[in-house]
Amino acid sequence: MATFQVKPHYLLLDALRGVAALLVMWYHVFEAFATSPFDQRFNHGYLAVDFFFVLSGFVIGYAYDDRWGKMSTTHFFKRRLIRLHPMVVAGAIIGLIAYMAQGCVTWNGTPVDLQWVAVAWLLSMFLLPTFPGMASDVRGNGEMFPLNGPSWSLFFEYIGNILYALFIRRLSTRWLCYLVALSAIGVVIFATGFSEYGSLGVGWTMGGNNFLGGMLRLMFSYSMGLLLSRLFAHSNDTANKQNTSKYSLCRLKSIKVKGIFWWCSLVLVILFSIPHVGGEQHRWMNGLYDSFCVLLVFPAIVCFAAAGSISEGSSRKVCKFLGDISYPVYMVHYPFMYLFYAWVWKNELTFPQTWHIALTVIAVSILTAYIILKCYDEPMRKHLTQRWLRREEE
Repeated sequence: MATFQVKPHYLLLDALRGVAALLVMWYHVFEAFATSPFDQRFNHGYLAVDFFFVLSGFVIGYAYDDRWGKMSTTHFFKRRLIRLHPMVVAGAIIGLIAYMAQGCVTWNGTPVDLQWVAVAWLLSMFLLPTFPGMASDVRGNGEMFPLNGPSWSLFFEYIGNILYALFIRRLSTRWLCYLVALSAIGVVIFATGFSEYGSLGVGWTMGGNNFLGGMLRLMFSYSMGLLLSRLFAHSNDTANKQNTSKYSLCRLKSIKVKGIFWWCSLVLVILFSIPHVGGEQHRWMNGLYDSFCVLLVFPAIVCFAAAGSISEGSSRKVCKFLGDISYPVYMVHYPFMYLFYAWVWKNELTFPQTWHIALTVIAVSILTAYIILKCYDEPMRKHLTQRWLRREEE
């Protein structure tokens, strides 16, 4: 198999993934003080997952669409496992340590047998979900991955990779547009009519209609990212061969917005911080807001960021750092949040009483993520690449 040429990264997209990961942590801080999604401050942080899916689809299309024929399906799966799974394992291990530090009890204080803690850990290590009511649901709140909740989005990411390799990549651009349109309709219908809280904050459990909601979130955003990647490639070909601005993305690529990273980051902060729209009486309004963000704003952000550039200097260093820690910090921060929640609830504390501890939890999560990235994730990925892939590429 031929050796693949390493493609340059979209640094701005990597950095925006890092911004979204930091905002997810801030969103999770406020989960400790909410009685329901209706009264949670910094309310819409869950939409970061949809943004992640758009970015993933775009990056996967950019990295792999032109490699089929030189690359087998098995080779693709190996590459994705090498990229993603070491941090899945790290998150499961940290989650186990945090859970044992809490005393191996459910949220209501019921002790859990160590054998079921071990089962929950093994399931997390292999990214196999727990169902509500199973003995491996060791926290008792129905999470797919009770030792490290955010792993649920990786579960769907893996599904997206499988669907891409076996099915979606074979679709023509026209049929991909149909898939995007159909899944967009599904997202709107679900968010406005079938979501319990009128939101897209679903998919983290196998209970109720969460799996359906998670699949709809994945199918639209991941497919949209793939479509945008194809259209960007098309616009490049058109510009190179015909020197024309016929295609809208070709025109977009000629637009240079000064400080595009900071503008896009500001938009994400605003969108995620909006309170629940409509309240309990008009939940469908929040569903419309979520749909607007996911269907229109996030793809637009990806387009502008992919078309932009960043000069050398401090901004580029910030973007590089954010891109590096984006995935690790997302995968390791929640076990620290579990400890934070337990402390807050046990002592019946408020945010003004705990904001400094919350900032400490975020700082510790970032530091832990960076250490794990440099001391474990990068070396492990290098080792697995040499062991699994180099011989195939020679």
